[in-house]
Amino acid sequence: MGAVSTPVSRSRVAIAGFIGTTIEFYDFYIYGTAAVLVFGDVFFPKFSATAGTIASLATFGVGFVARPLGAVLFGHFGDRIGRKRMLVVSLLLMGLSTVAVGLVPGYTTLGVLAPVLLTVFRFLQGIGLGGEWGGAVLLSVEYAPEGKRGLYSSFPQLGPAVGFFLSGGVFLLLTSVLSTENFRAWGWRIPFLLSAVLVVVSYYIRMTIAETPVFQQAMDKAGRARVPLFEVVRRQGWVLLLASGAMVLAHTLFYTVMTFNLSYGTTVLKLSYSAMLTCTVIAAVCLGLATLASARLSDRLGRKRVCLGAAAVSVLWAFPMYWLMNTANPVLITVALSGGMVIMGLFFGPMGAFLPELFATRYRYSGASVAYSMGGIVGGAVSPILATEFYAAAGSSWPTSLYLVGVSVVAAGCVALLTETYRSDLAG
Repeated sequence: MGAVSTPVSRSRVAIAGFIGTTIEFYDFYIYGTAAVLVFGDVFFPKFSATAGTIASLATFGVGFVARPLGAVLFGHFGDRIGRKRMLVVSLLLMGLSTVAVGLVPGYTTLGVLAPVLLTVFRFLQGIGLGGEWGGAVLLSVEYAPEGKRGLYSSFPQLGPAVGFFLSGGVFLLLTSVLSTENFRAWGWRIPFLLSAVLVVVSYYIRMTIAETPVFQQAMDKAGRARVPLFEVVRRQGWVLLLASGAMVLAHTLFYTVMTFNLSYGTTVLKLSYSAMLTCTVIAAVCLGLATLASARLSDRLGRKRVCLGAAAVSVLWAFPMYWLMNTANPVLITVALSGGMVIMGLFFGPMGAFLPELFATRYRYSGASVAYSMGGIVGGAVSPILATEFYAAAGSSWPTSLYLVGVSVVAAGCVALLTETYRSDLAG
């Protein structure tokens, strides 16, 4: 069910999903990188170095708090009027908010208003991304041929890896060619302003995509849900809770490894920005490869089996990752980060198909988006802040490793309680 008549349509959908999520995650990640590298000095100059980092990461976390709101908002209309329209709106909201961040003057110019505006635009970014992921994977999954939903969902699932690769690459280039003074003064704004060009390209591609046949069939058969979120909670509330708990691991791995560790490497281990950015860019490539491989594997072995295996490996890697990090050797740090990202990709890859498959079509956008975004509050917003405070309190990385073990165990429990879906009928 859900296949279309021509391979061309599927190819176009795959490209639209891939490019759209890549751009939106690029927008989201450049904020995280800038929060670690410069926002403490630019927007919180009166704080100590540690307090400034925590404050800038707190504004970073606002985006994750906003994501469930975006998931509810876009999920509601996506389940009522279609996936395509909401994807176009989410793209524009995200892009315009990102450009606005690049135009906000610093604290020395606007005073307290500067971090306030920064937080507002970050909040809008979160709303946009909250609606993006669910819509993009739904387009891919609902167009996919039978037995290949994992493969087709992997295209938008590559967005985080490629988006981070692009964001890290742009910052790496800027920190290499600009002096530290120029980068802090104005160079950090360039990645945000570049988003305008990327959004125009993605907007054009998405406007050429038709609504999914699965959605159209469901609307003809059962009608539109009046309030999709209420139906999700009433009919599949337990599934929503478990799916959200499972997604905490993917977000925790990514934002601990790629955001907190970037700060950890530059402030604690005293490596240069360029060295740490190079390590993270390489790790992002590993994430993309692992995401693609695990998504395809889940079509053969099932979503649960692949995710449970990834959670088990995450437990085993939590302490060795920081043993390698603490050597301050860039090569070993690259191994540490790449290992973490391979594990994240193994867990994240199947989720592009798994989350949509868990929910009925009439409220699938809402269910998948809210589960994904709720997991991000703990995993993305809280984890980097906790890791920073853990180190400040203990002077060691072991509490962060222990935290990763705990999250991995809880996520594995959530996955184990969910129903296997890879052979289910998506038109239900």
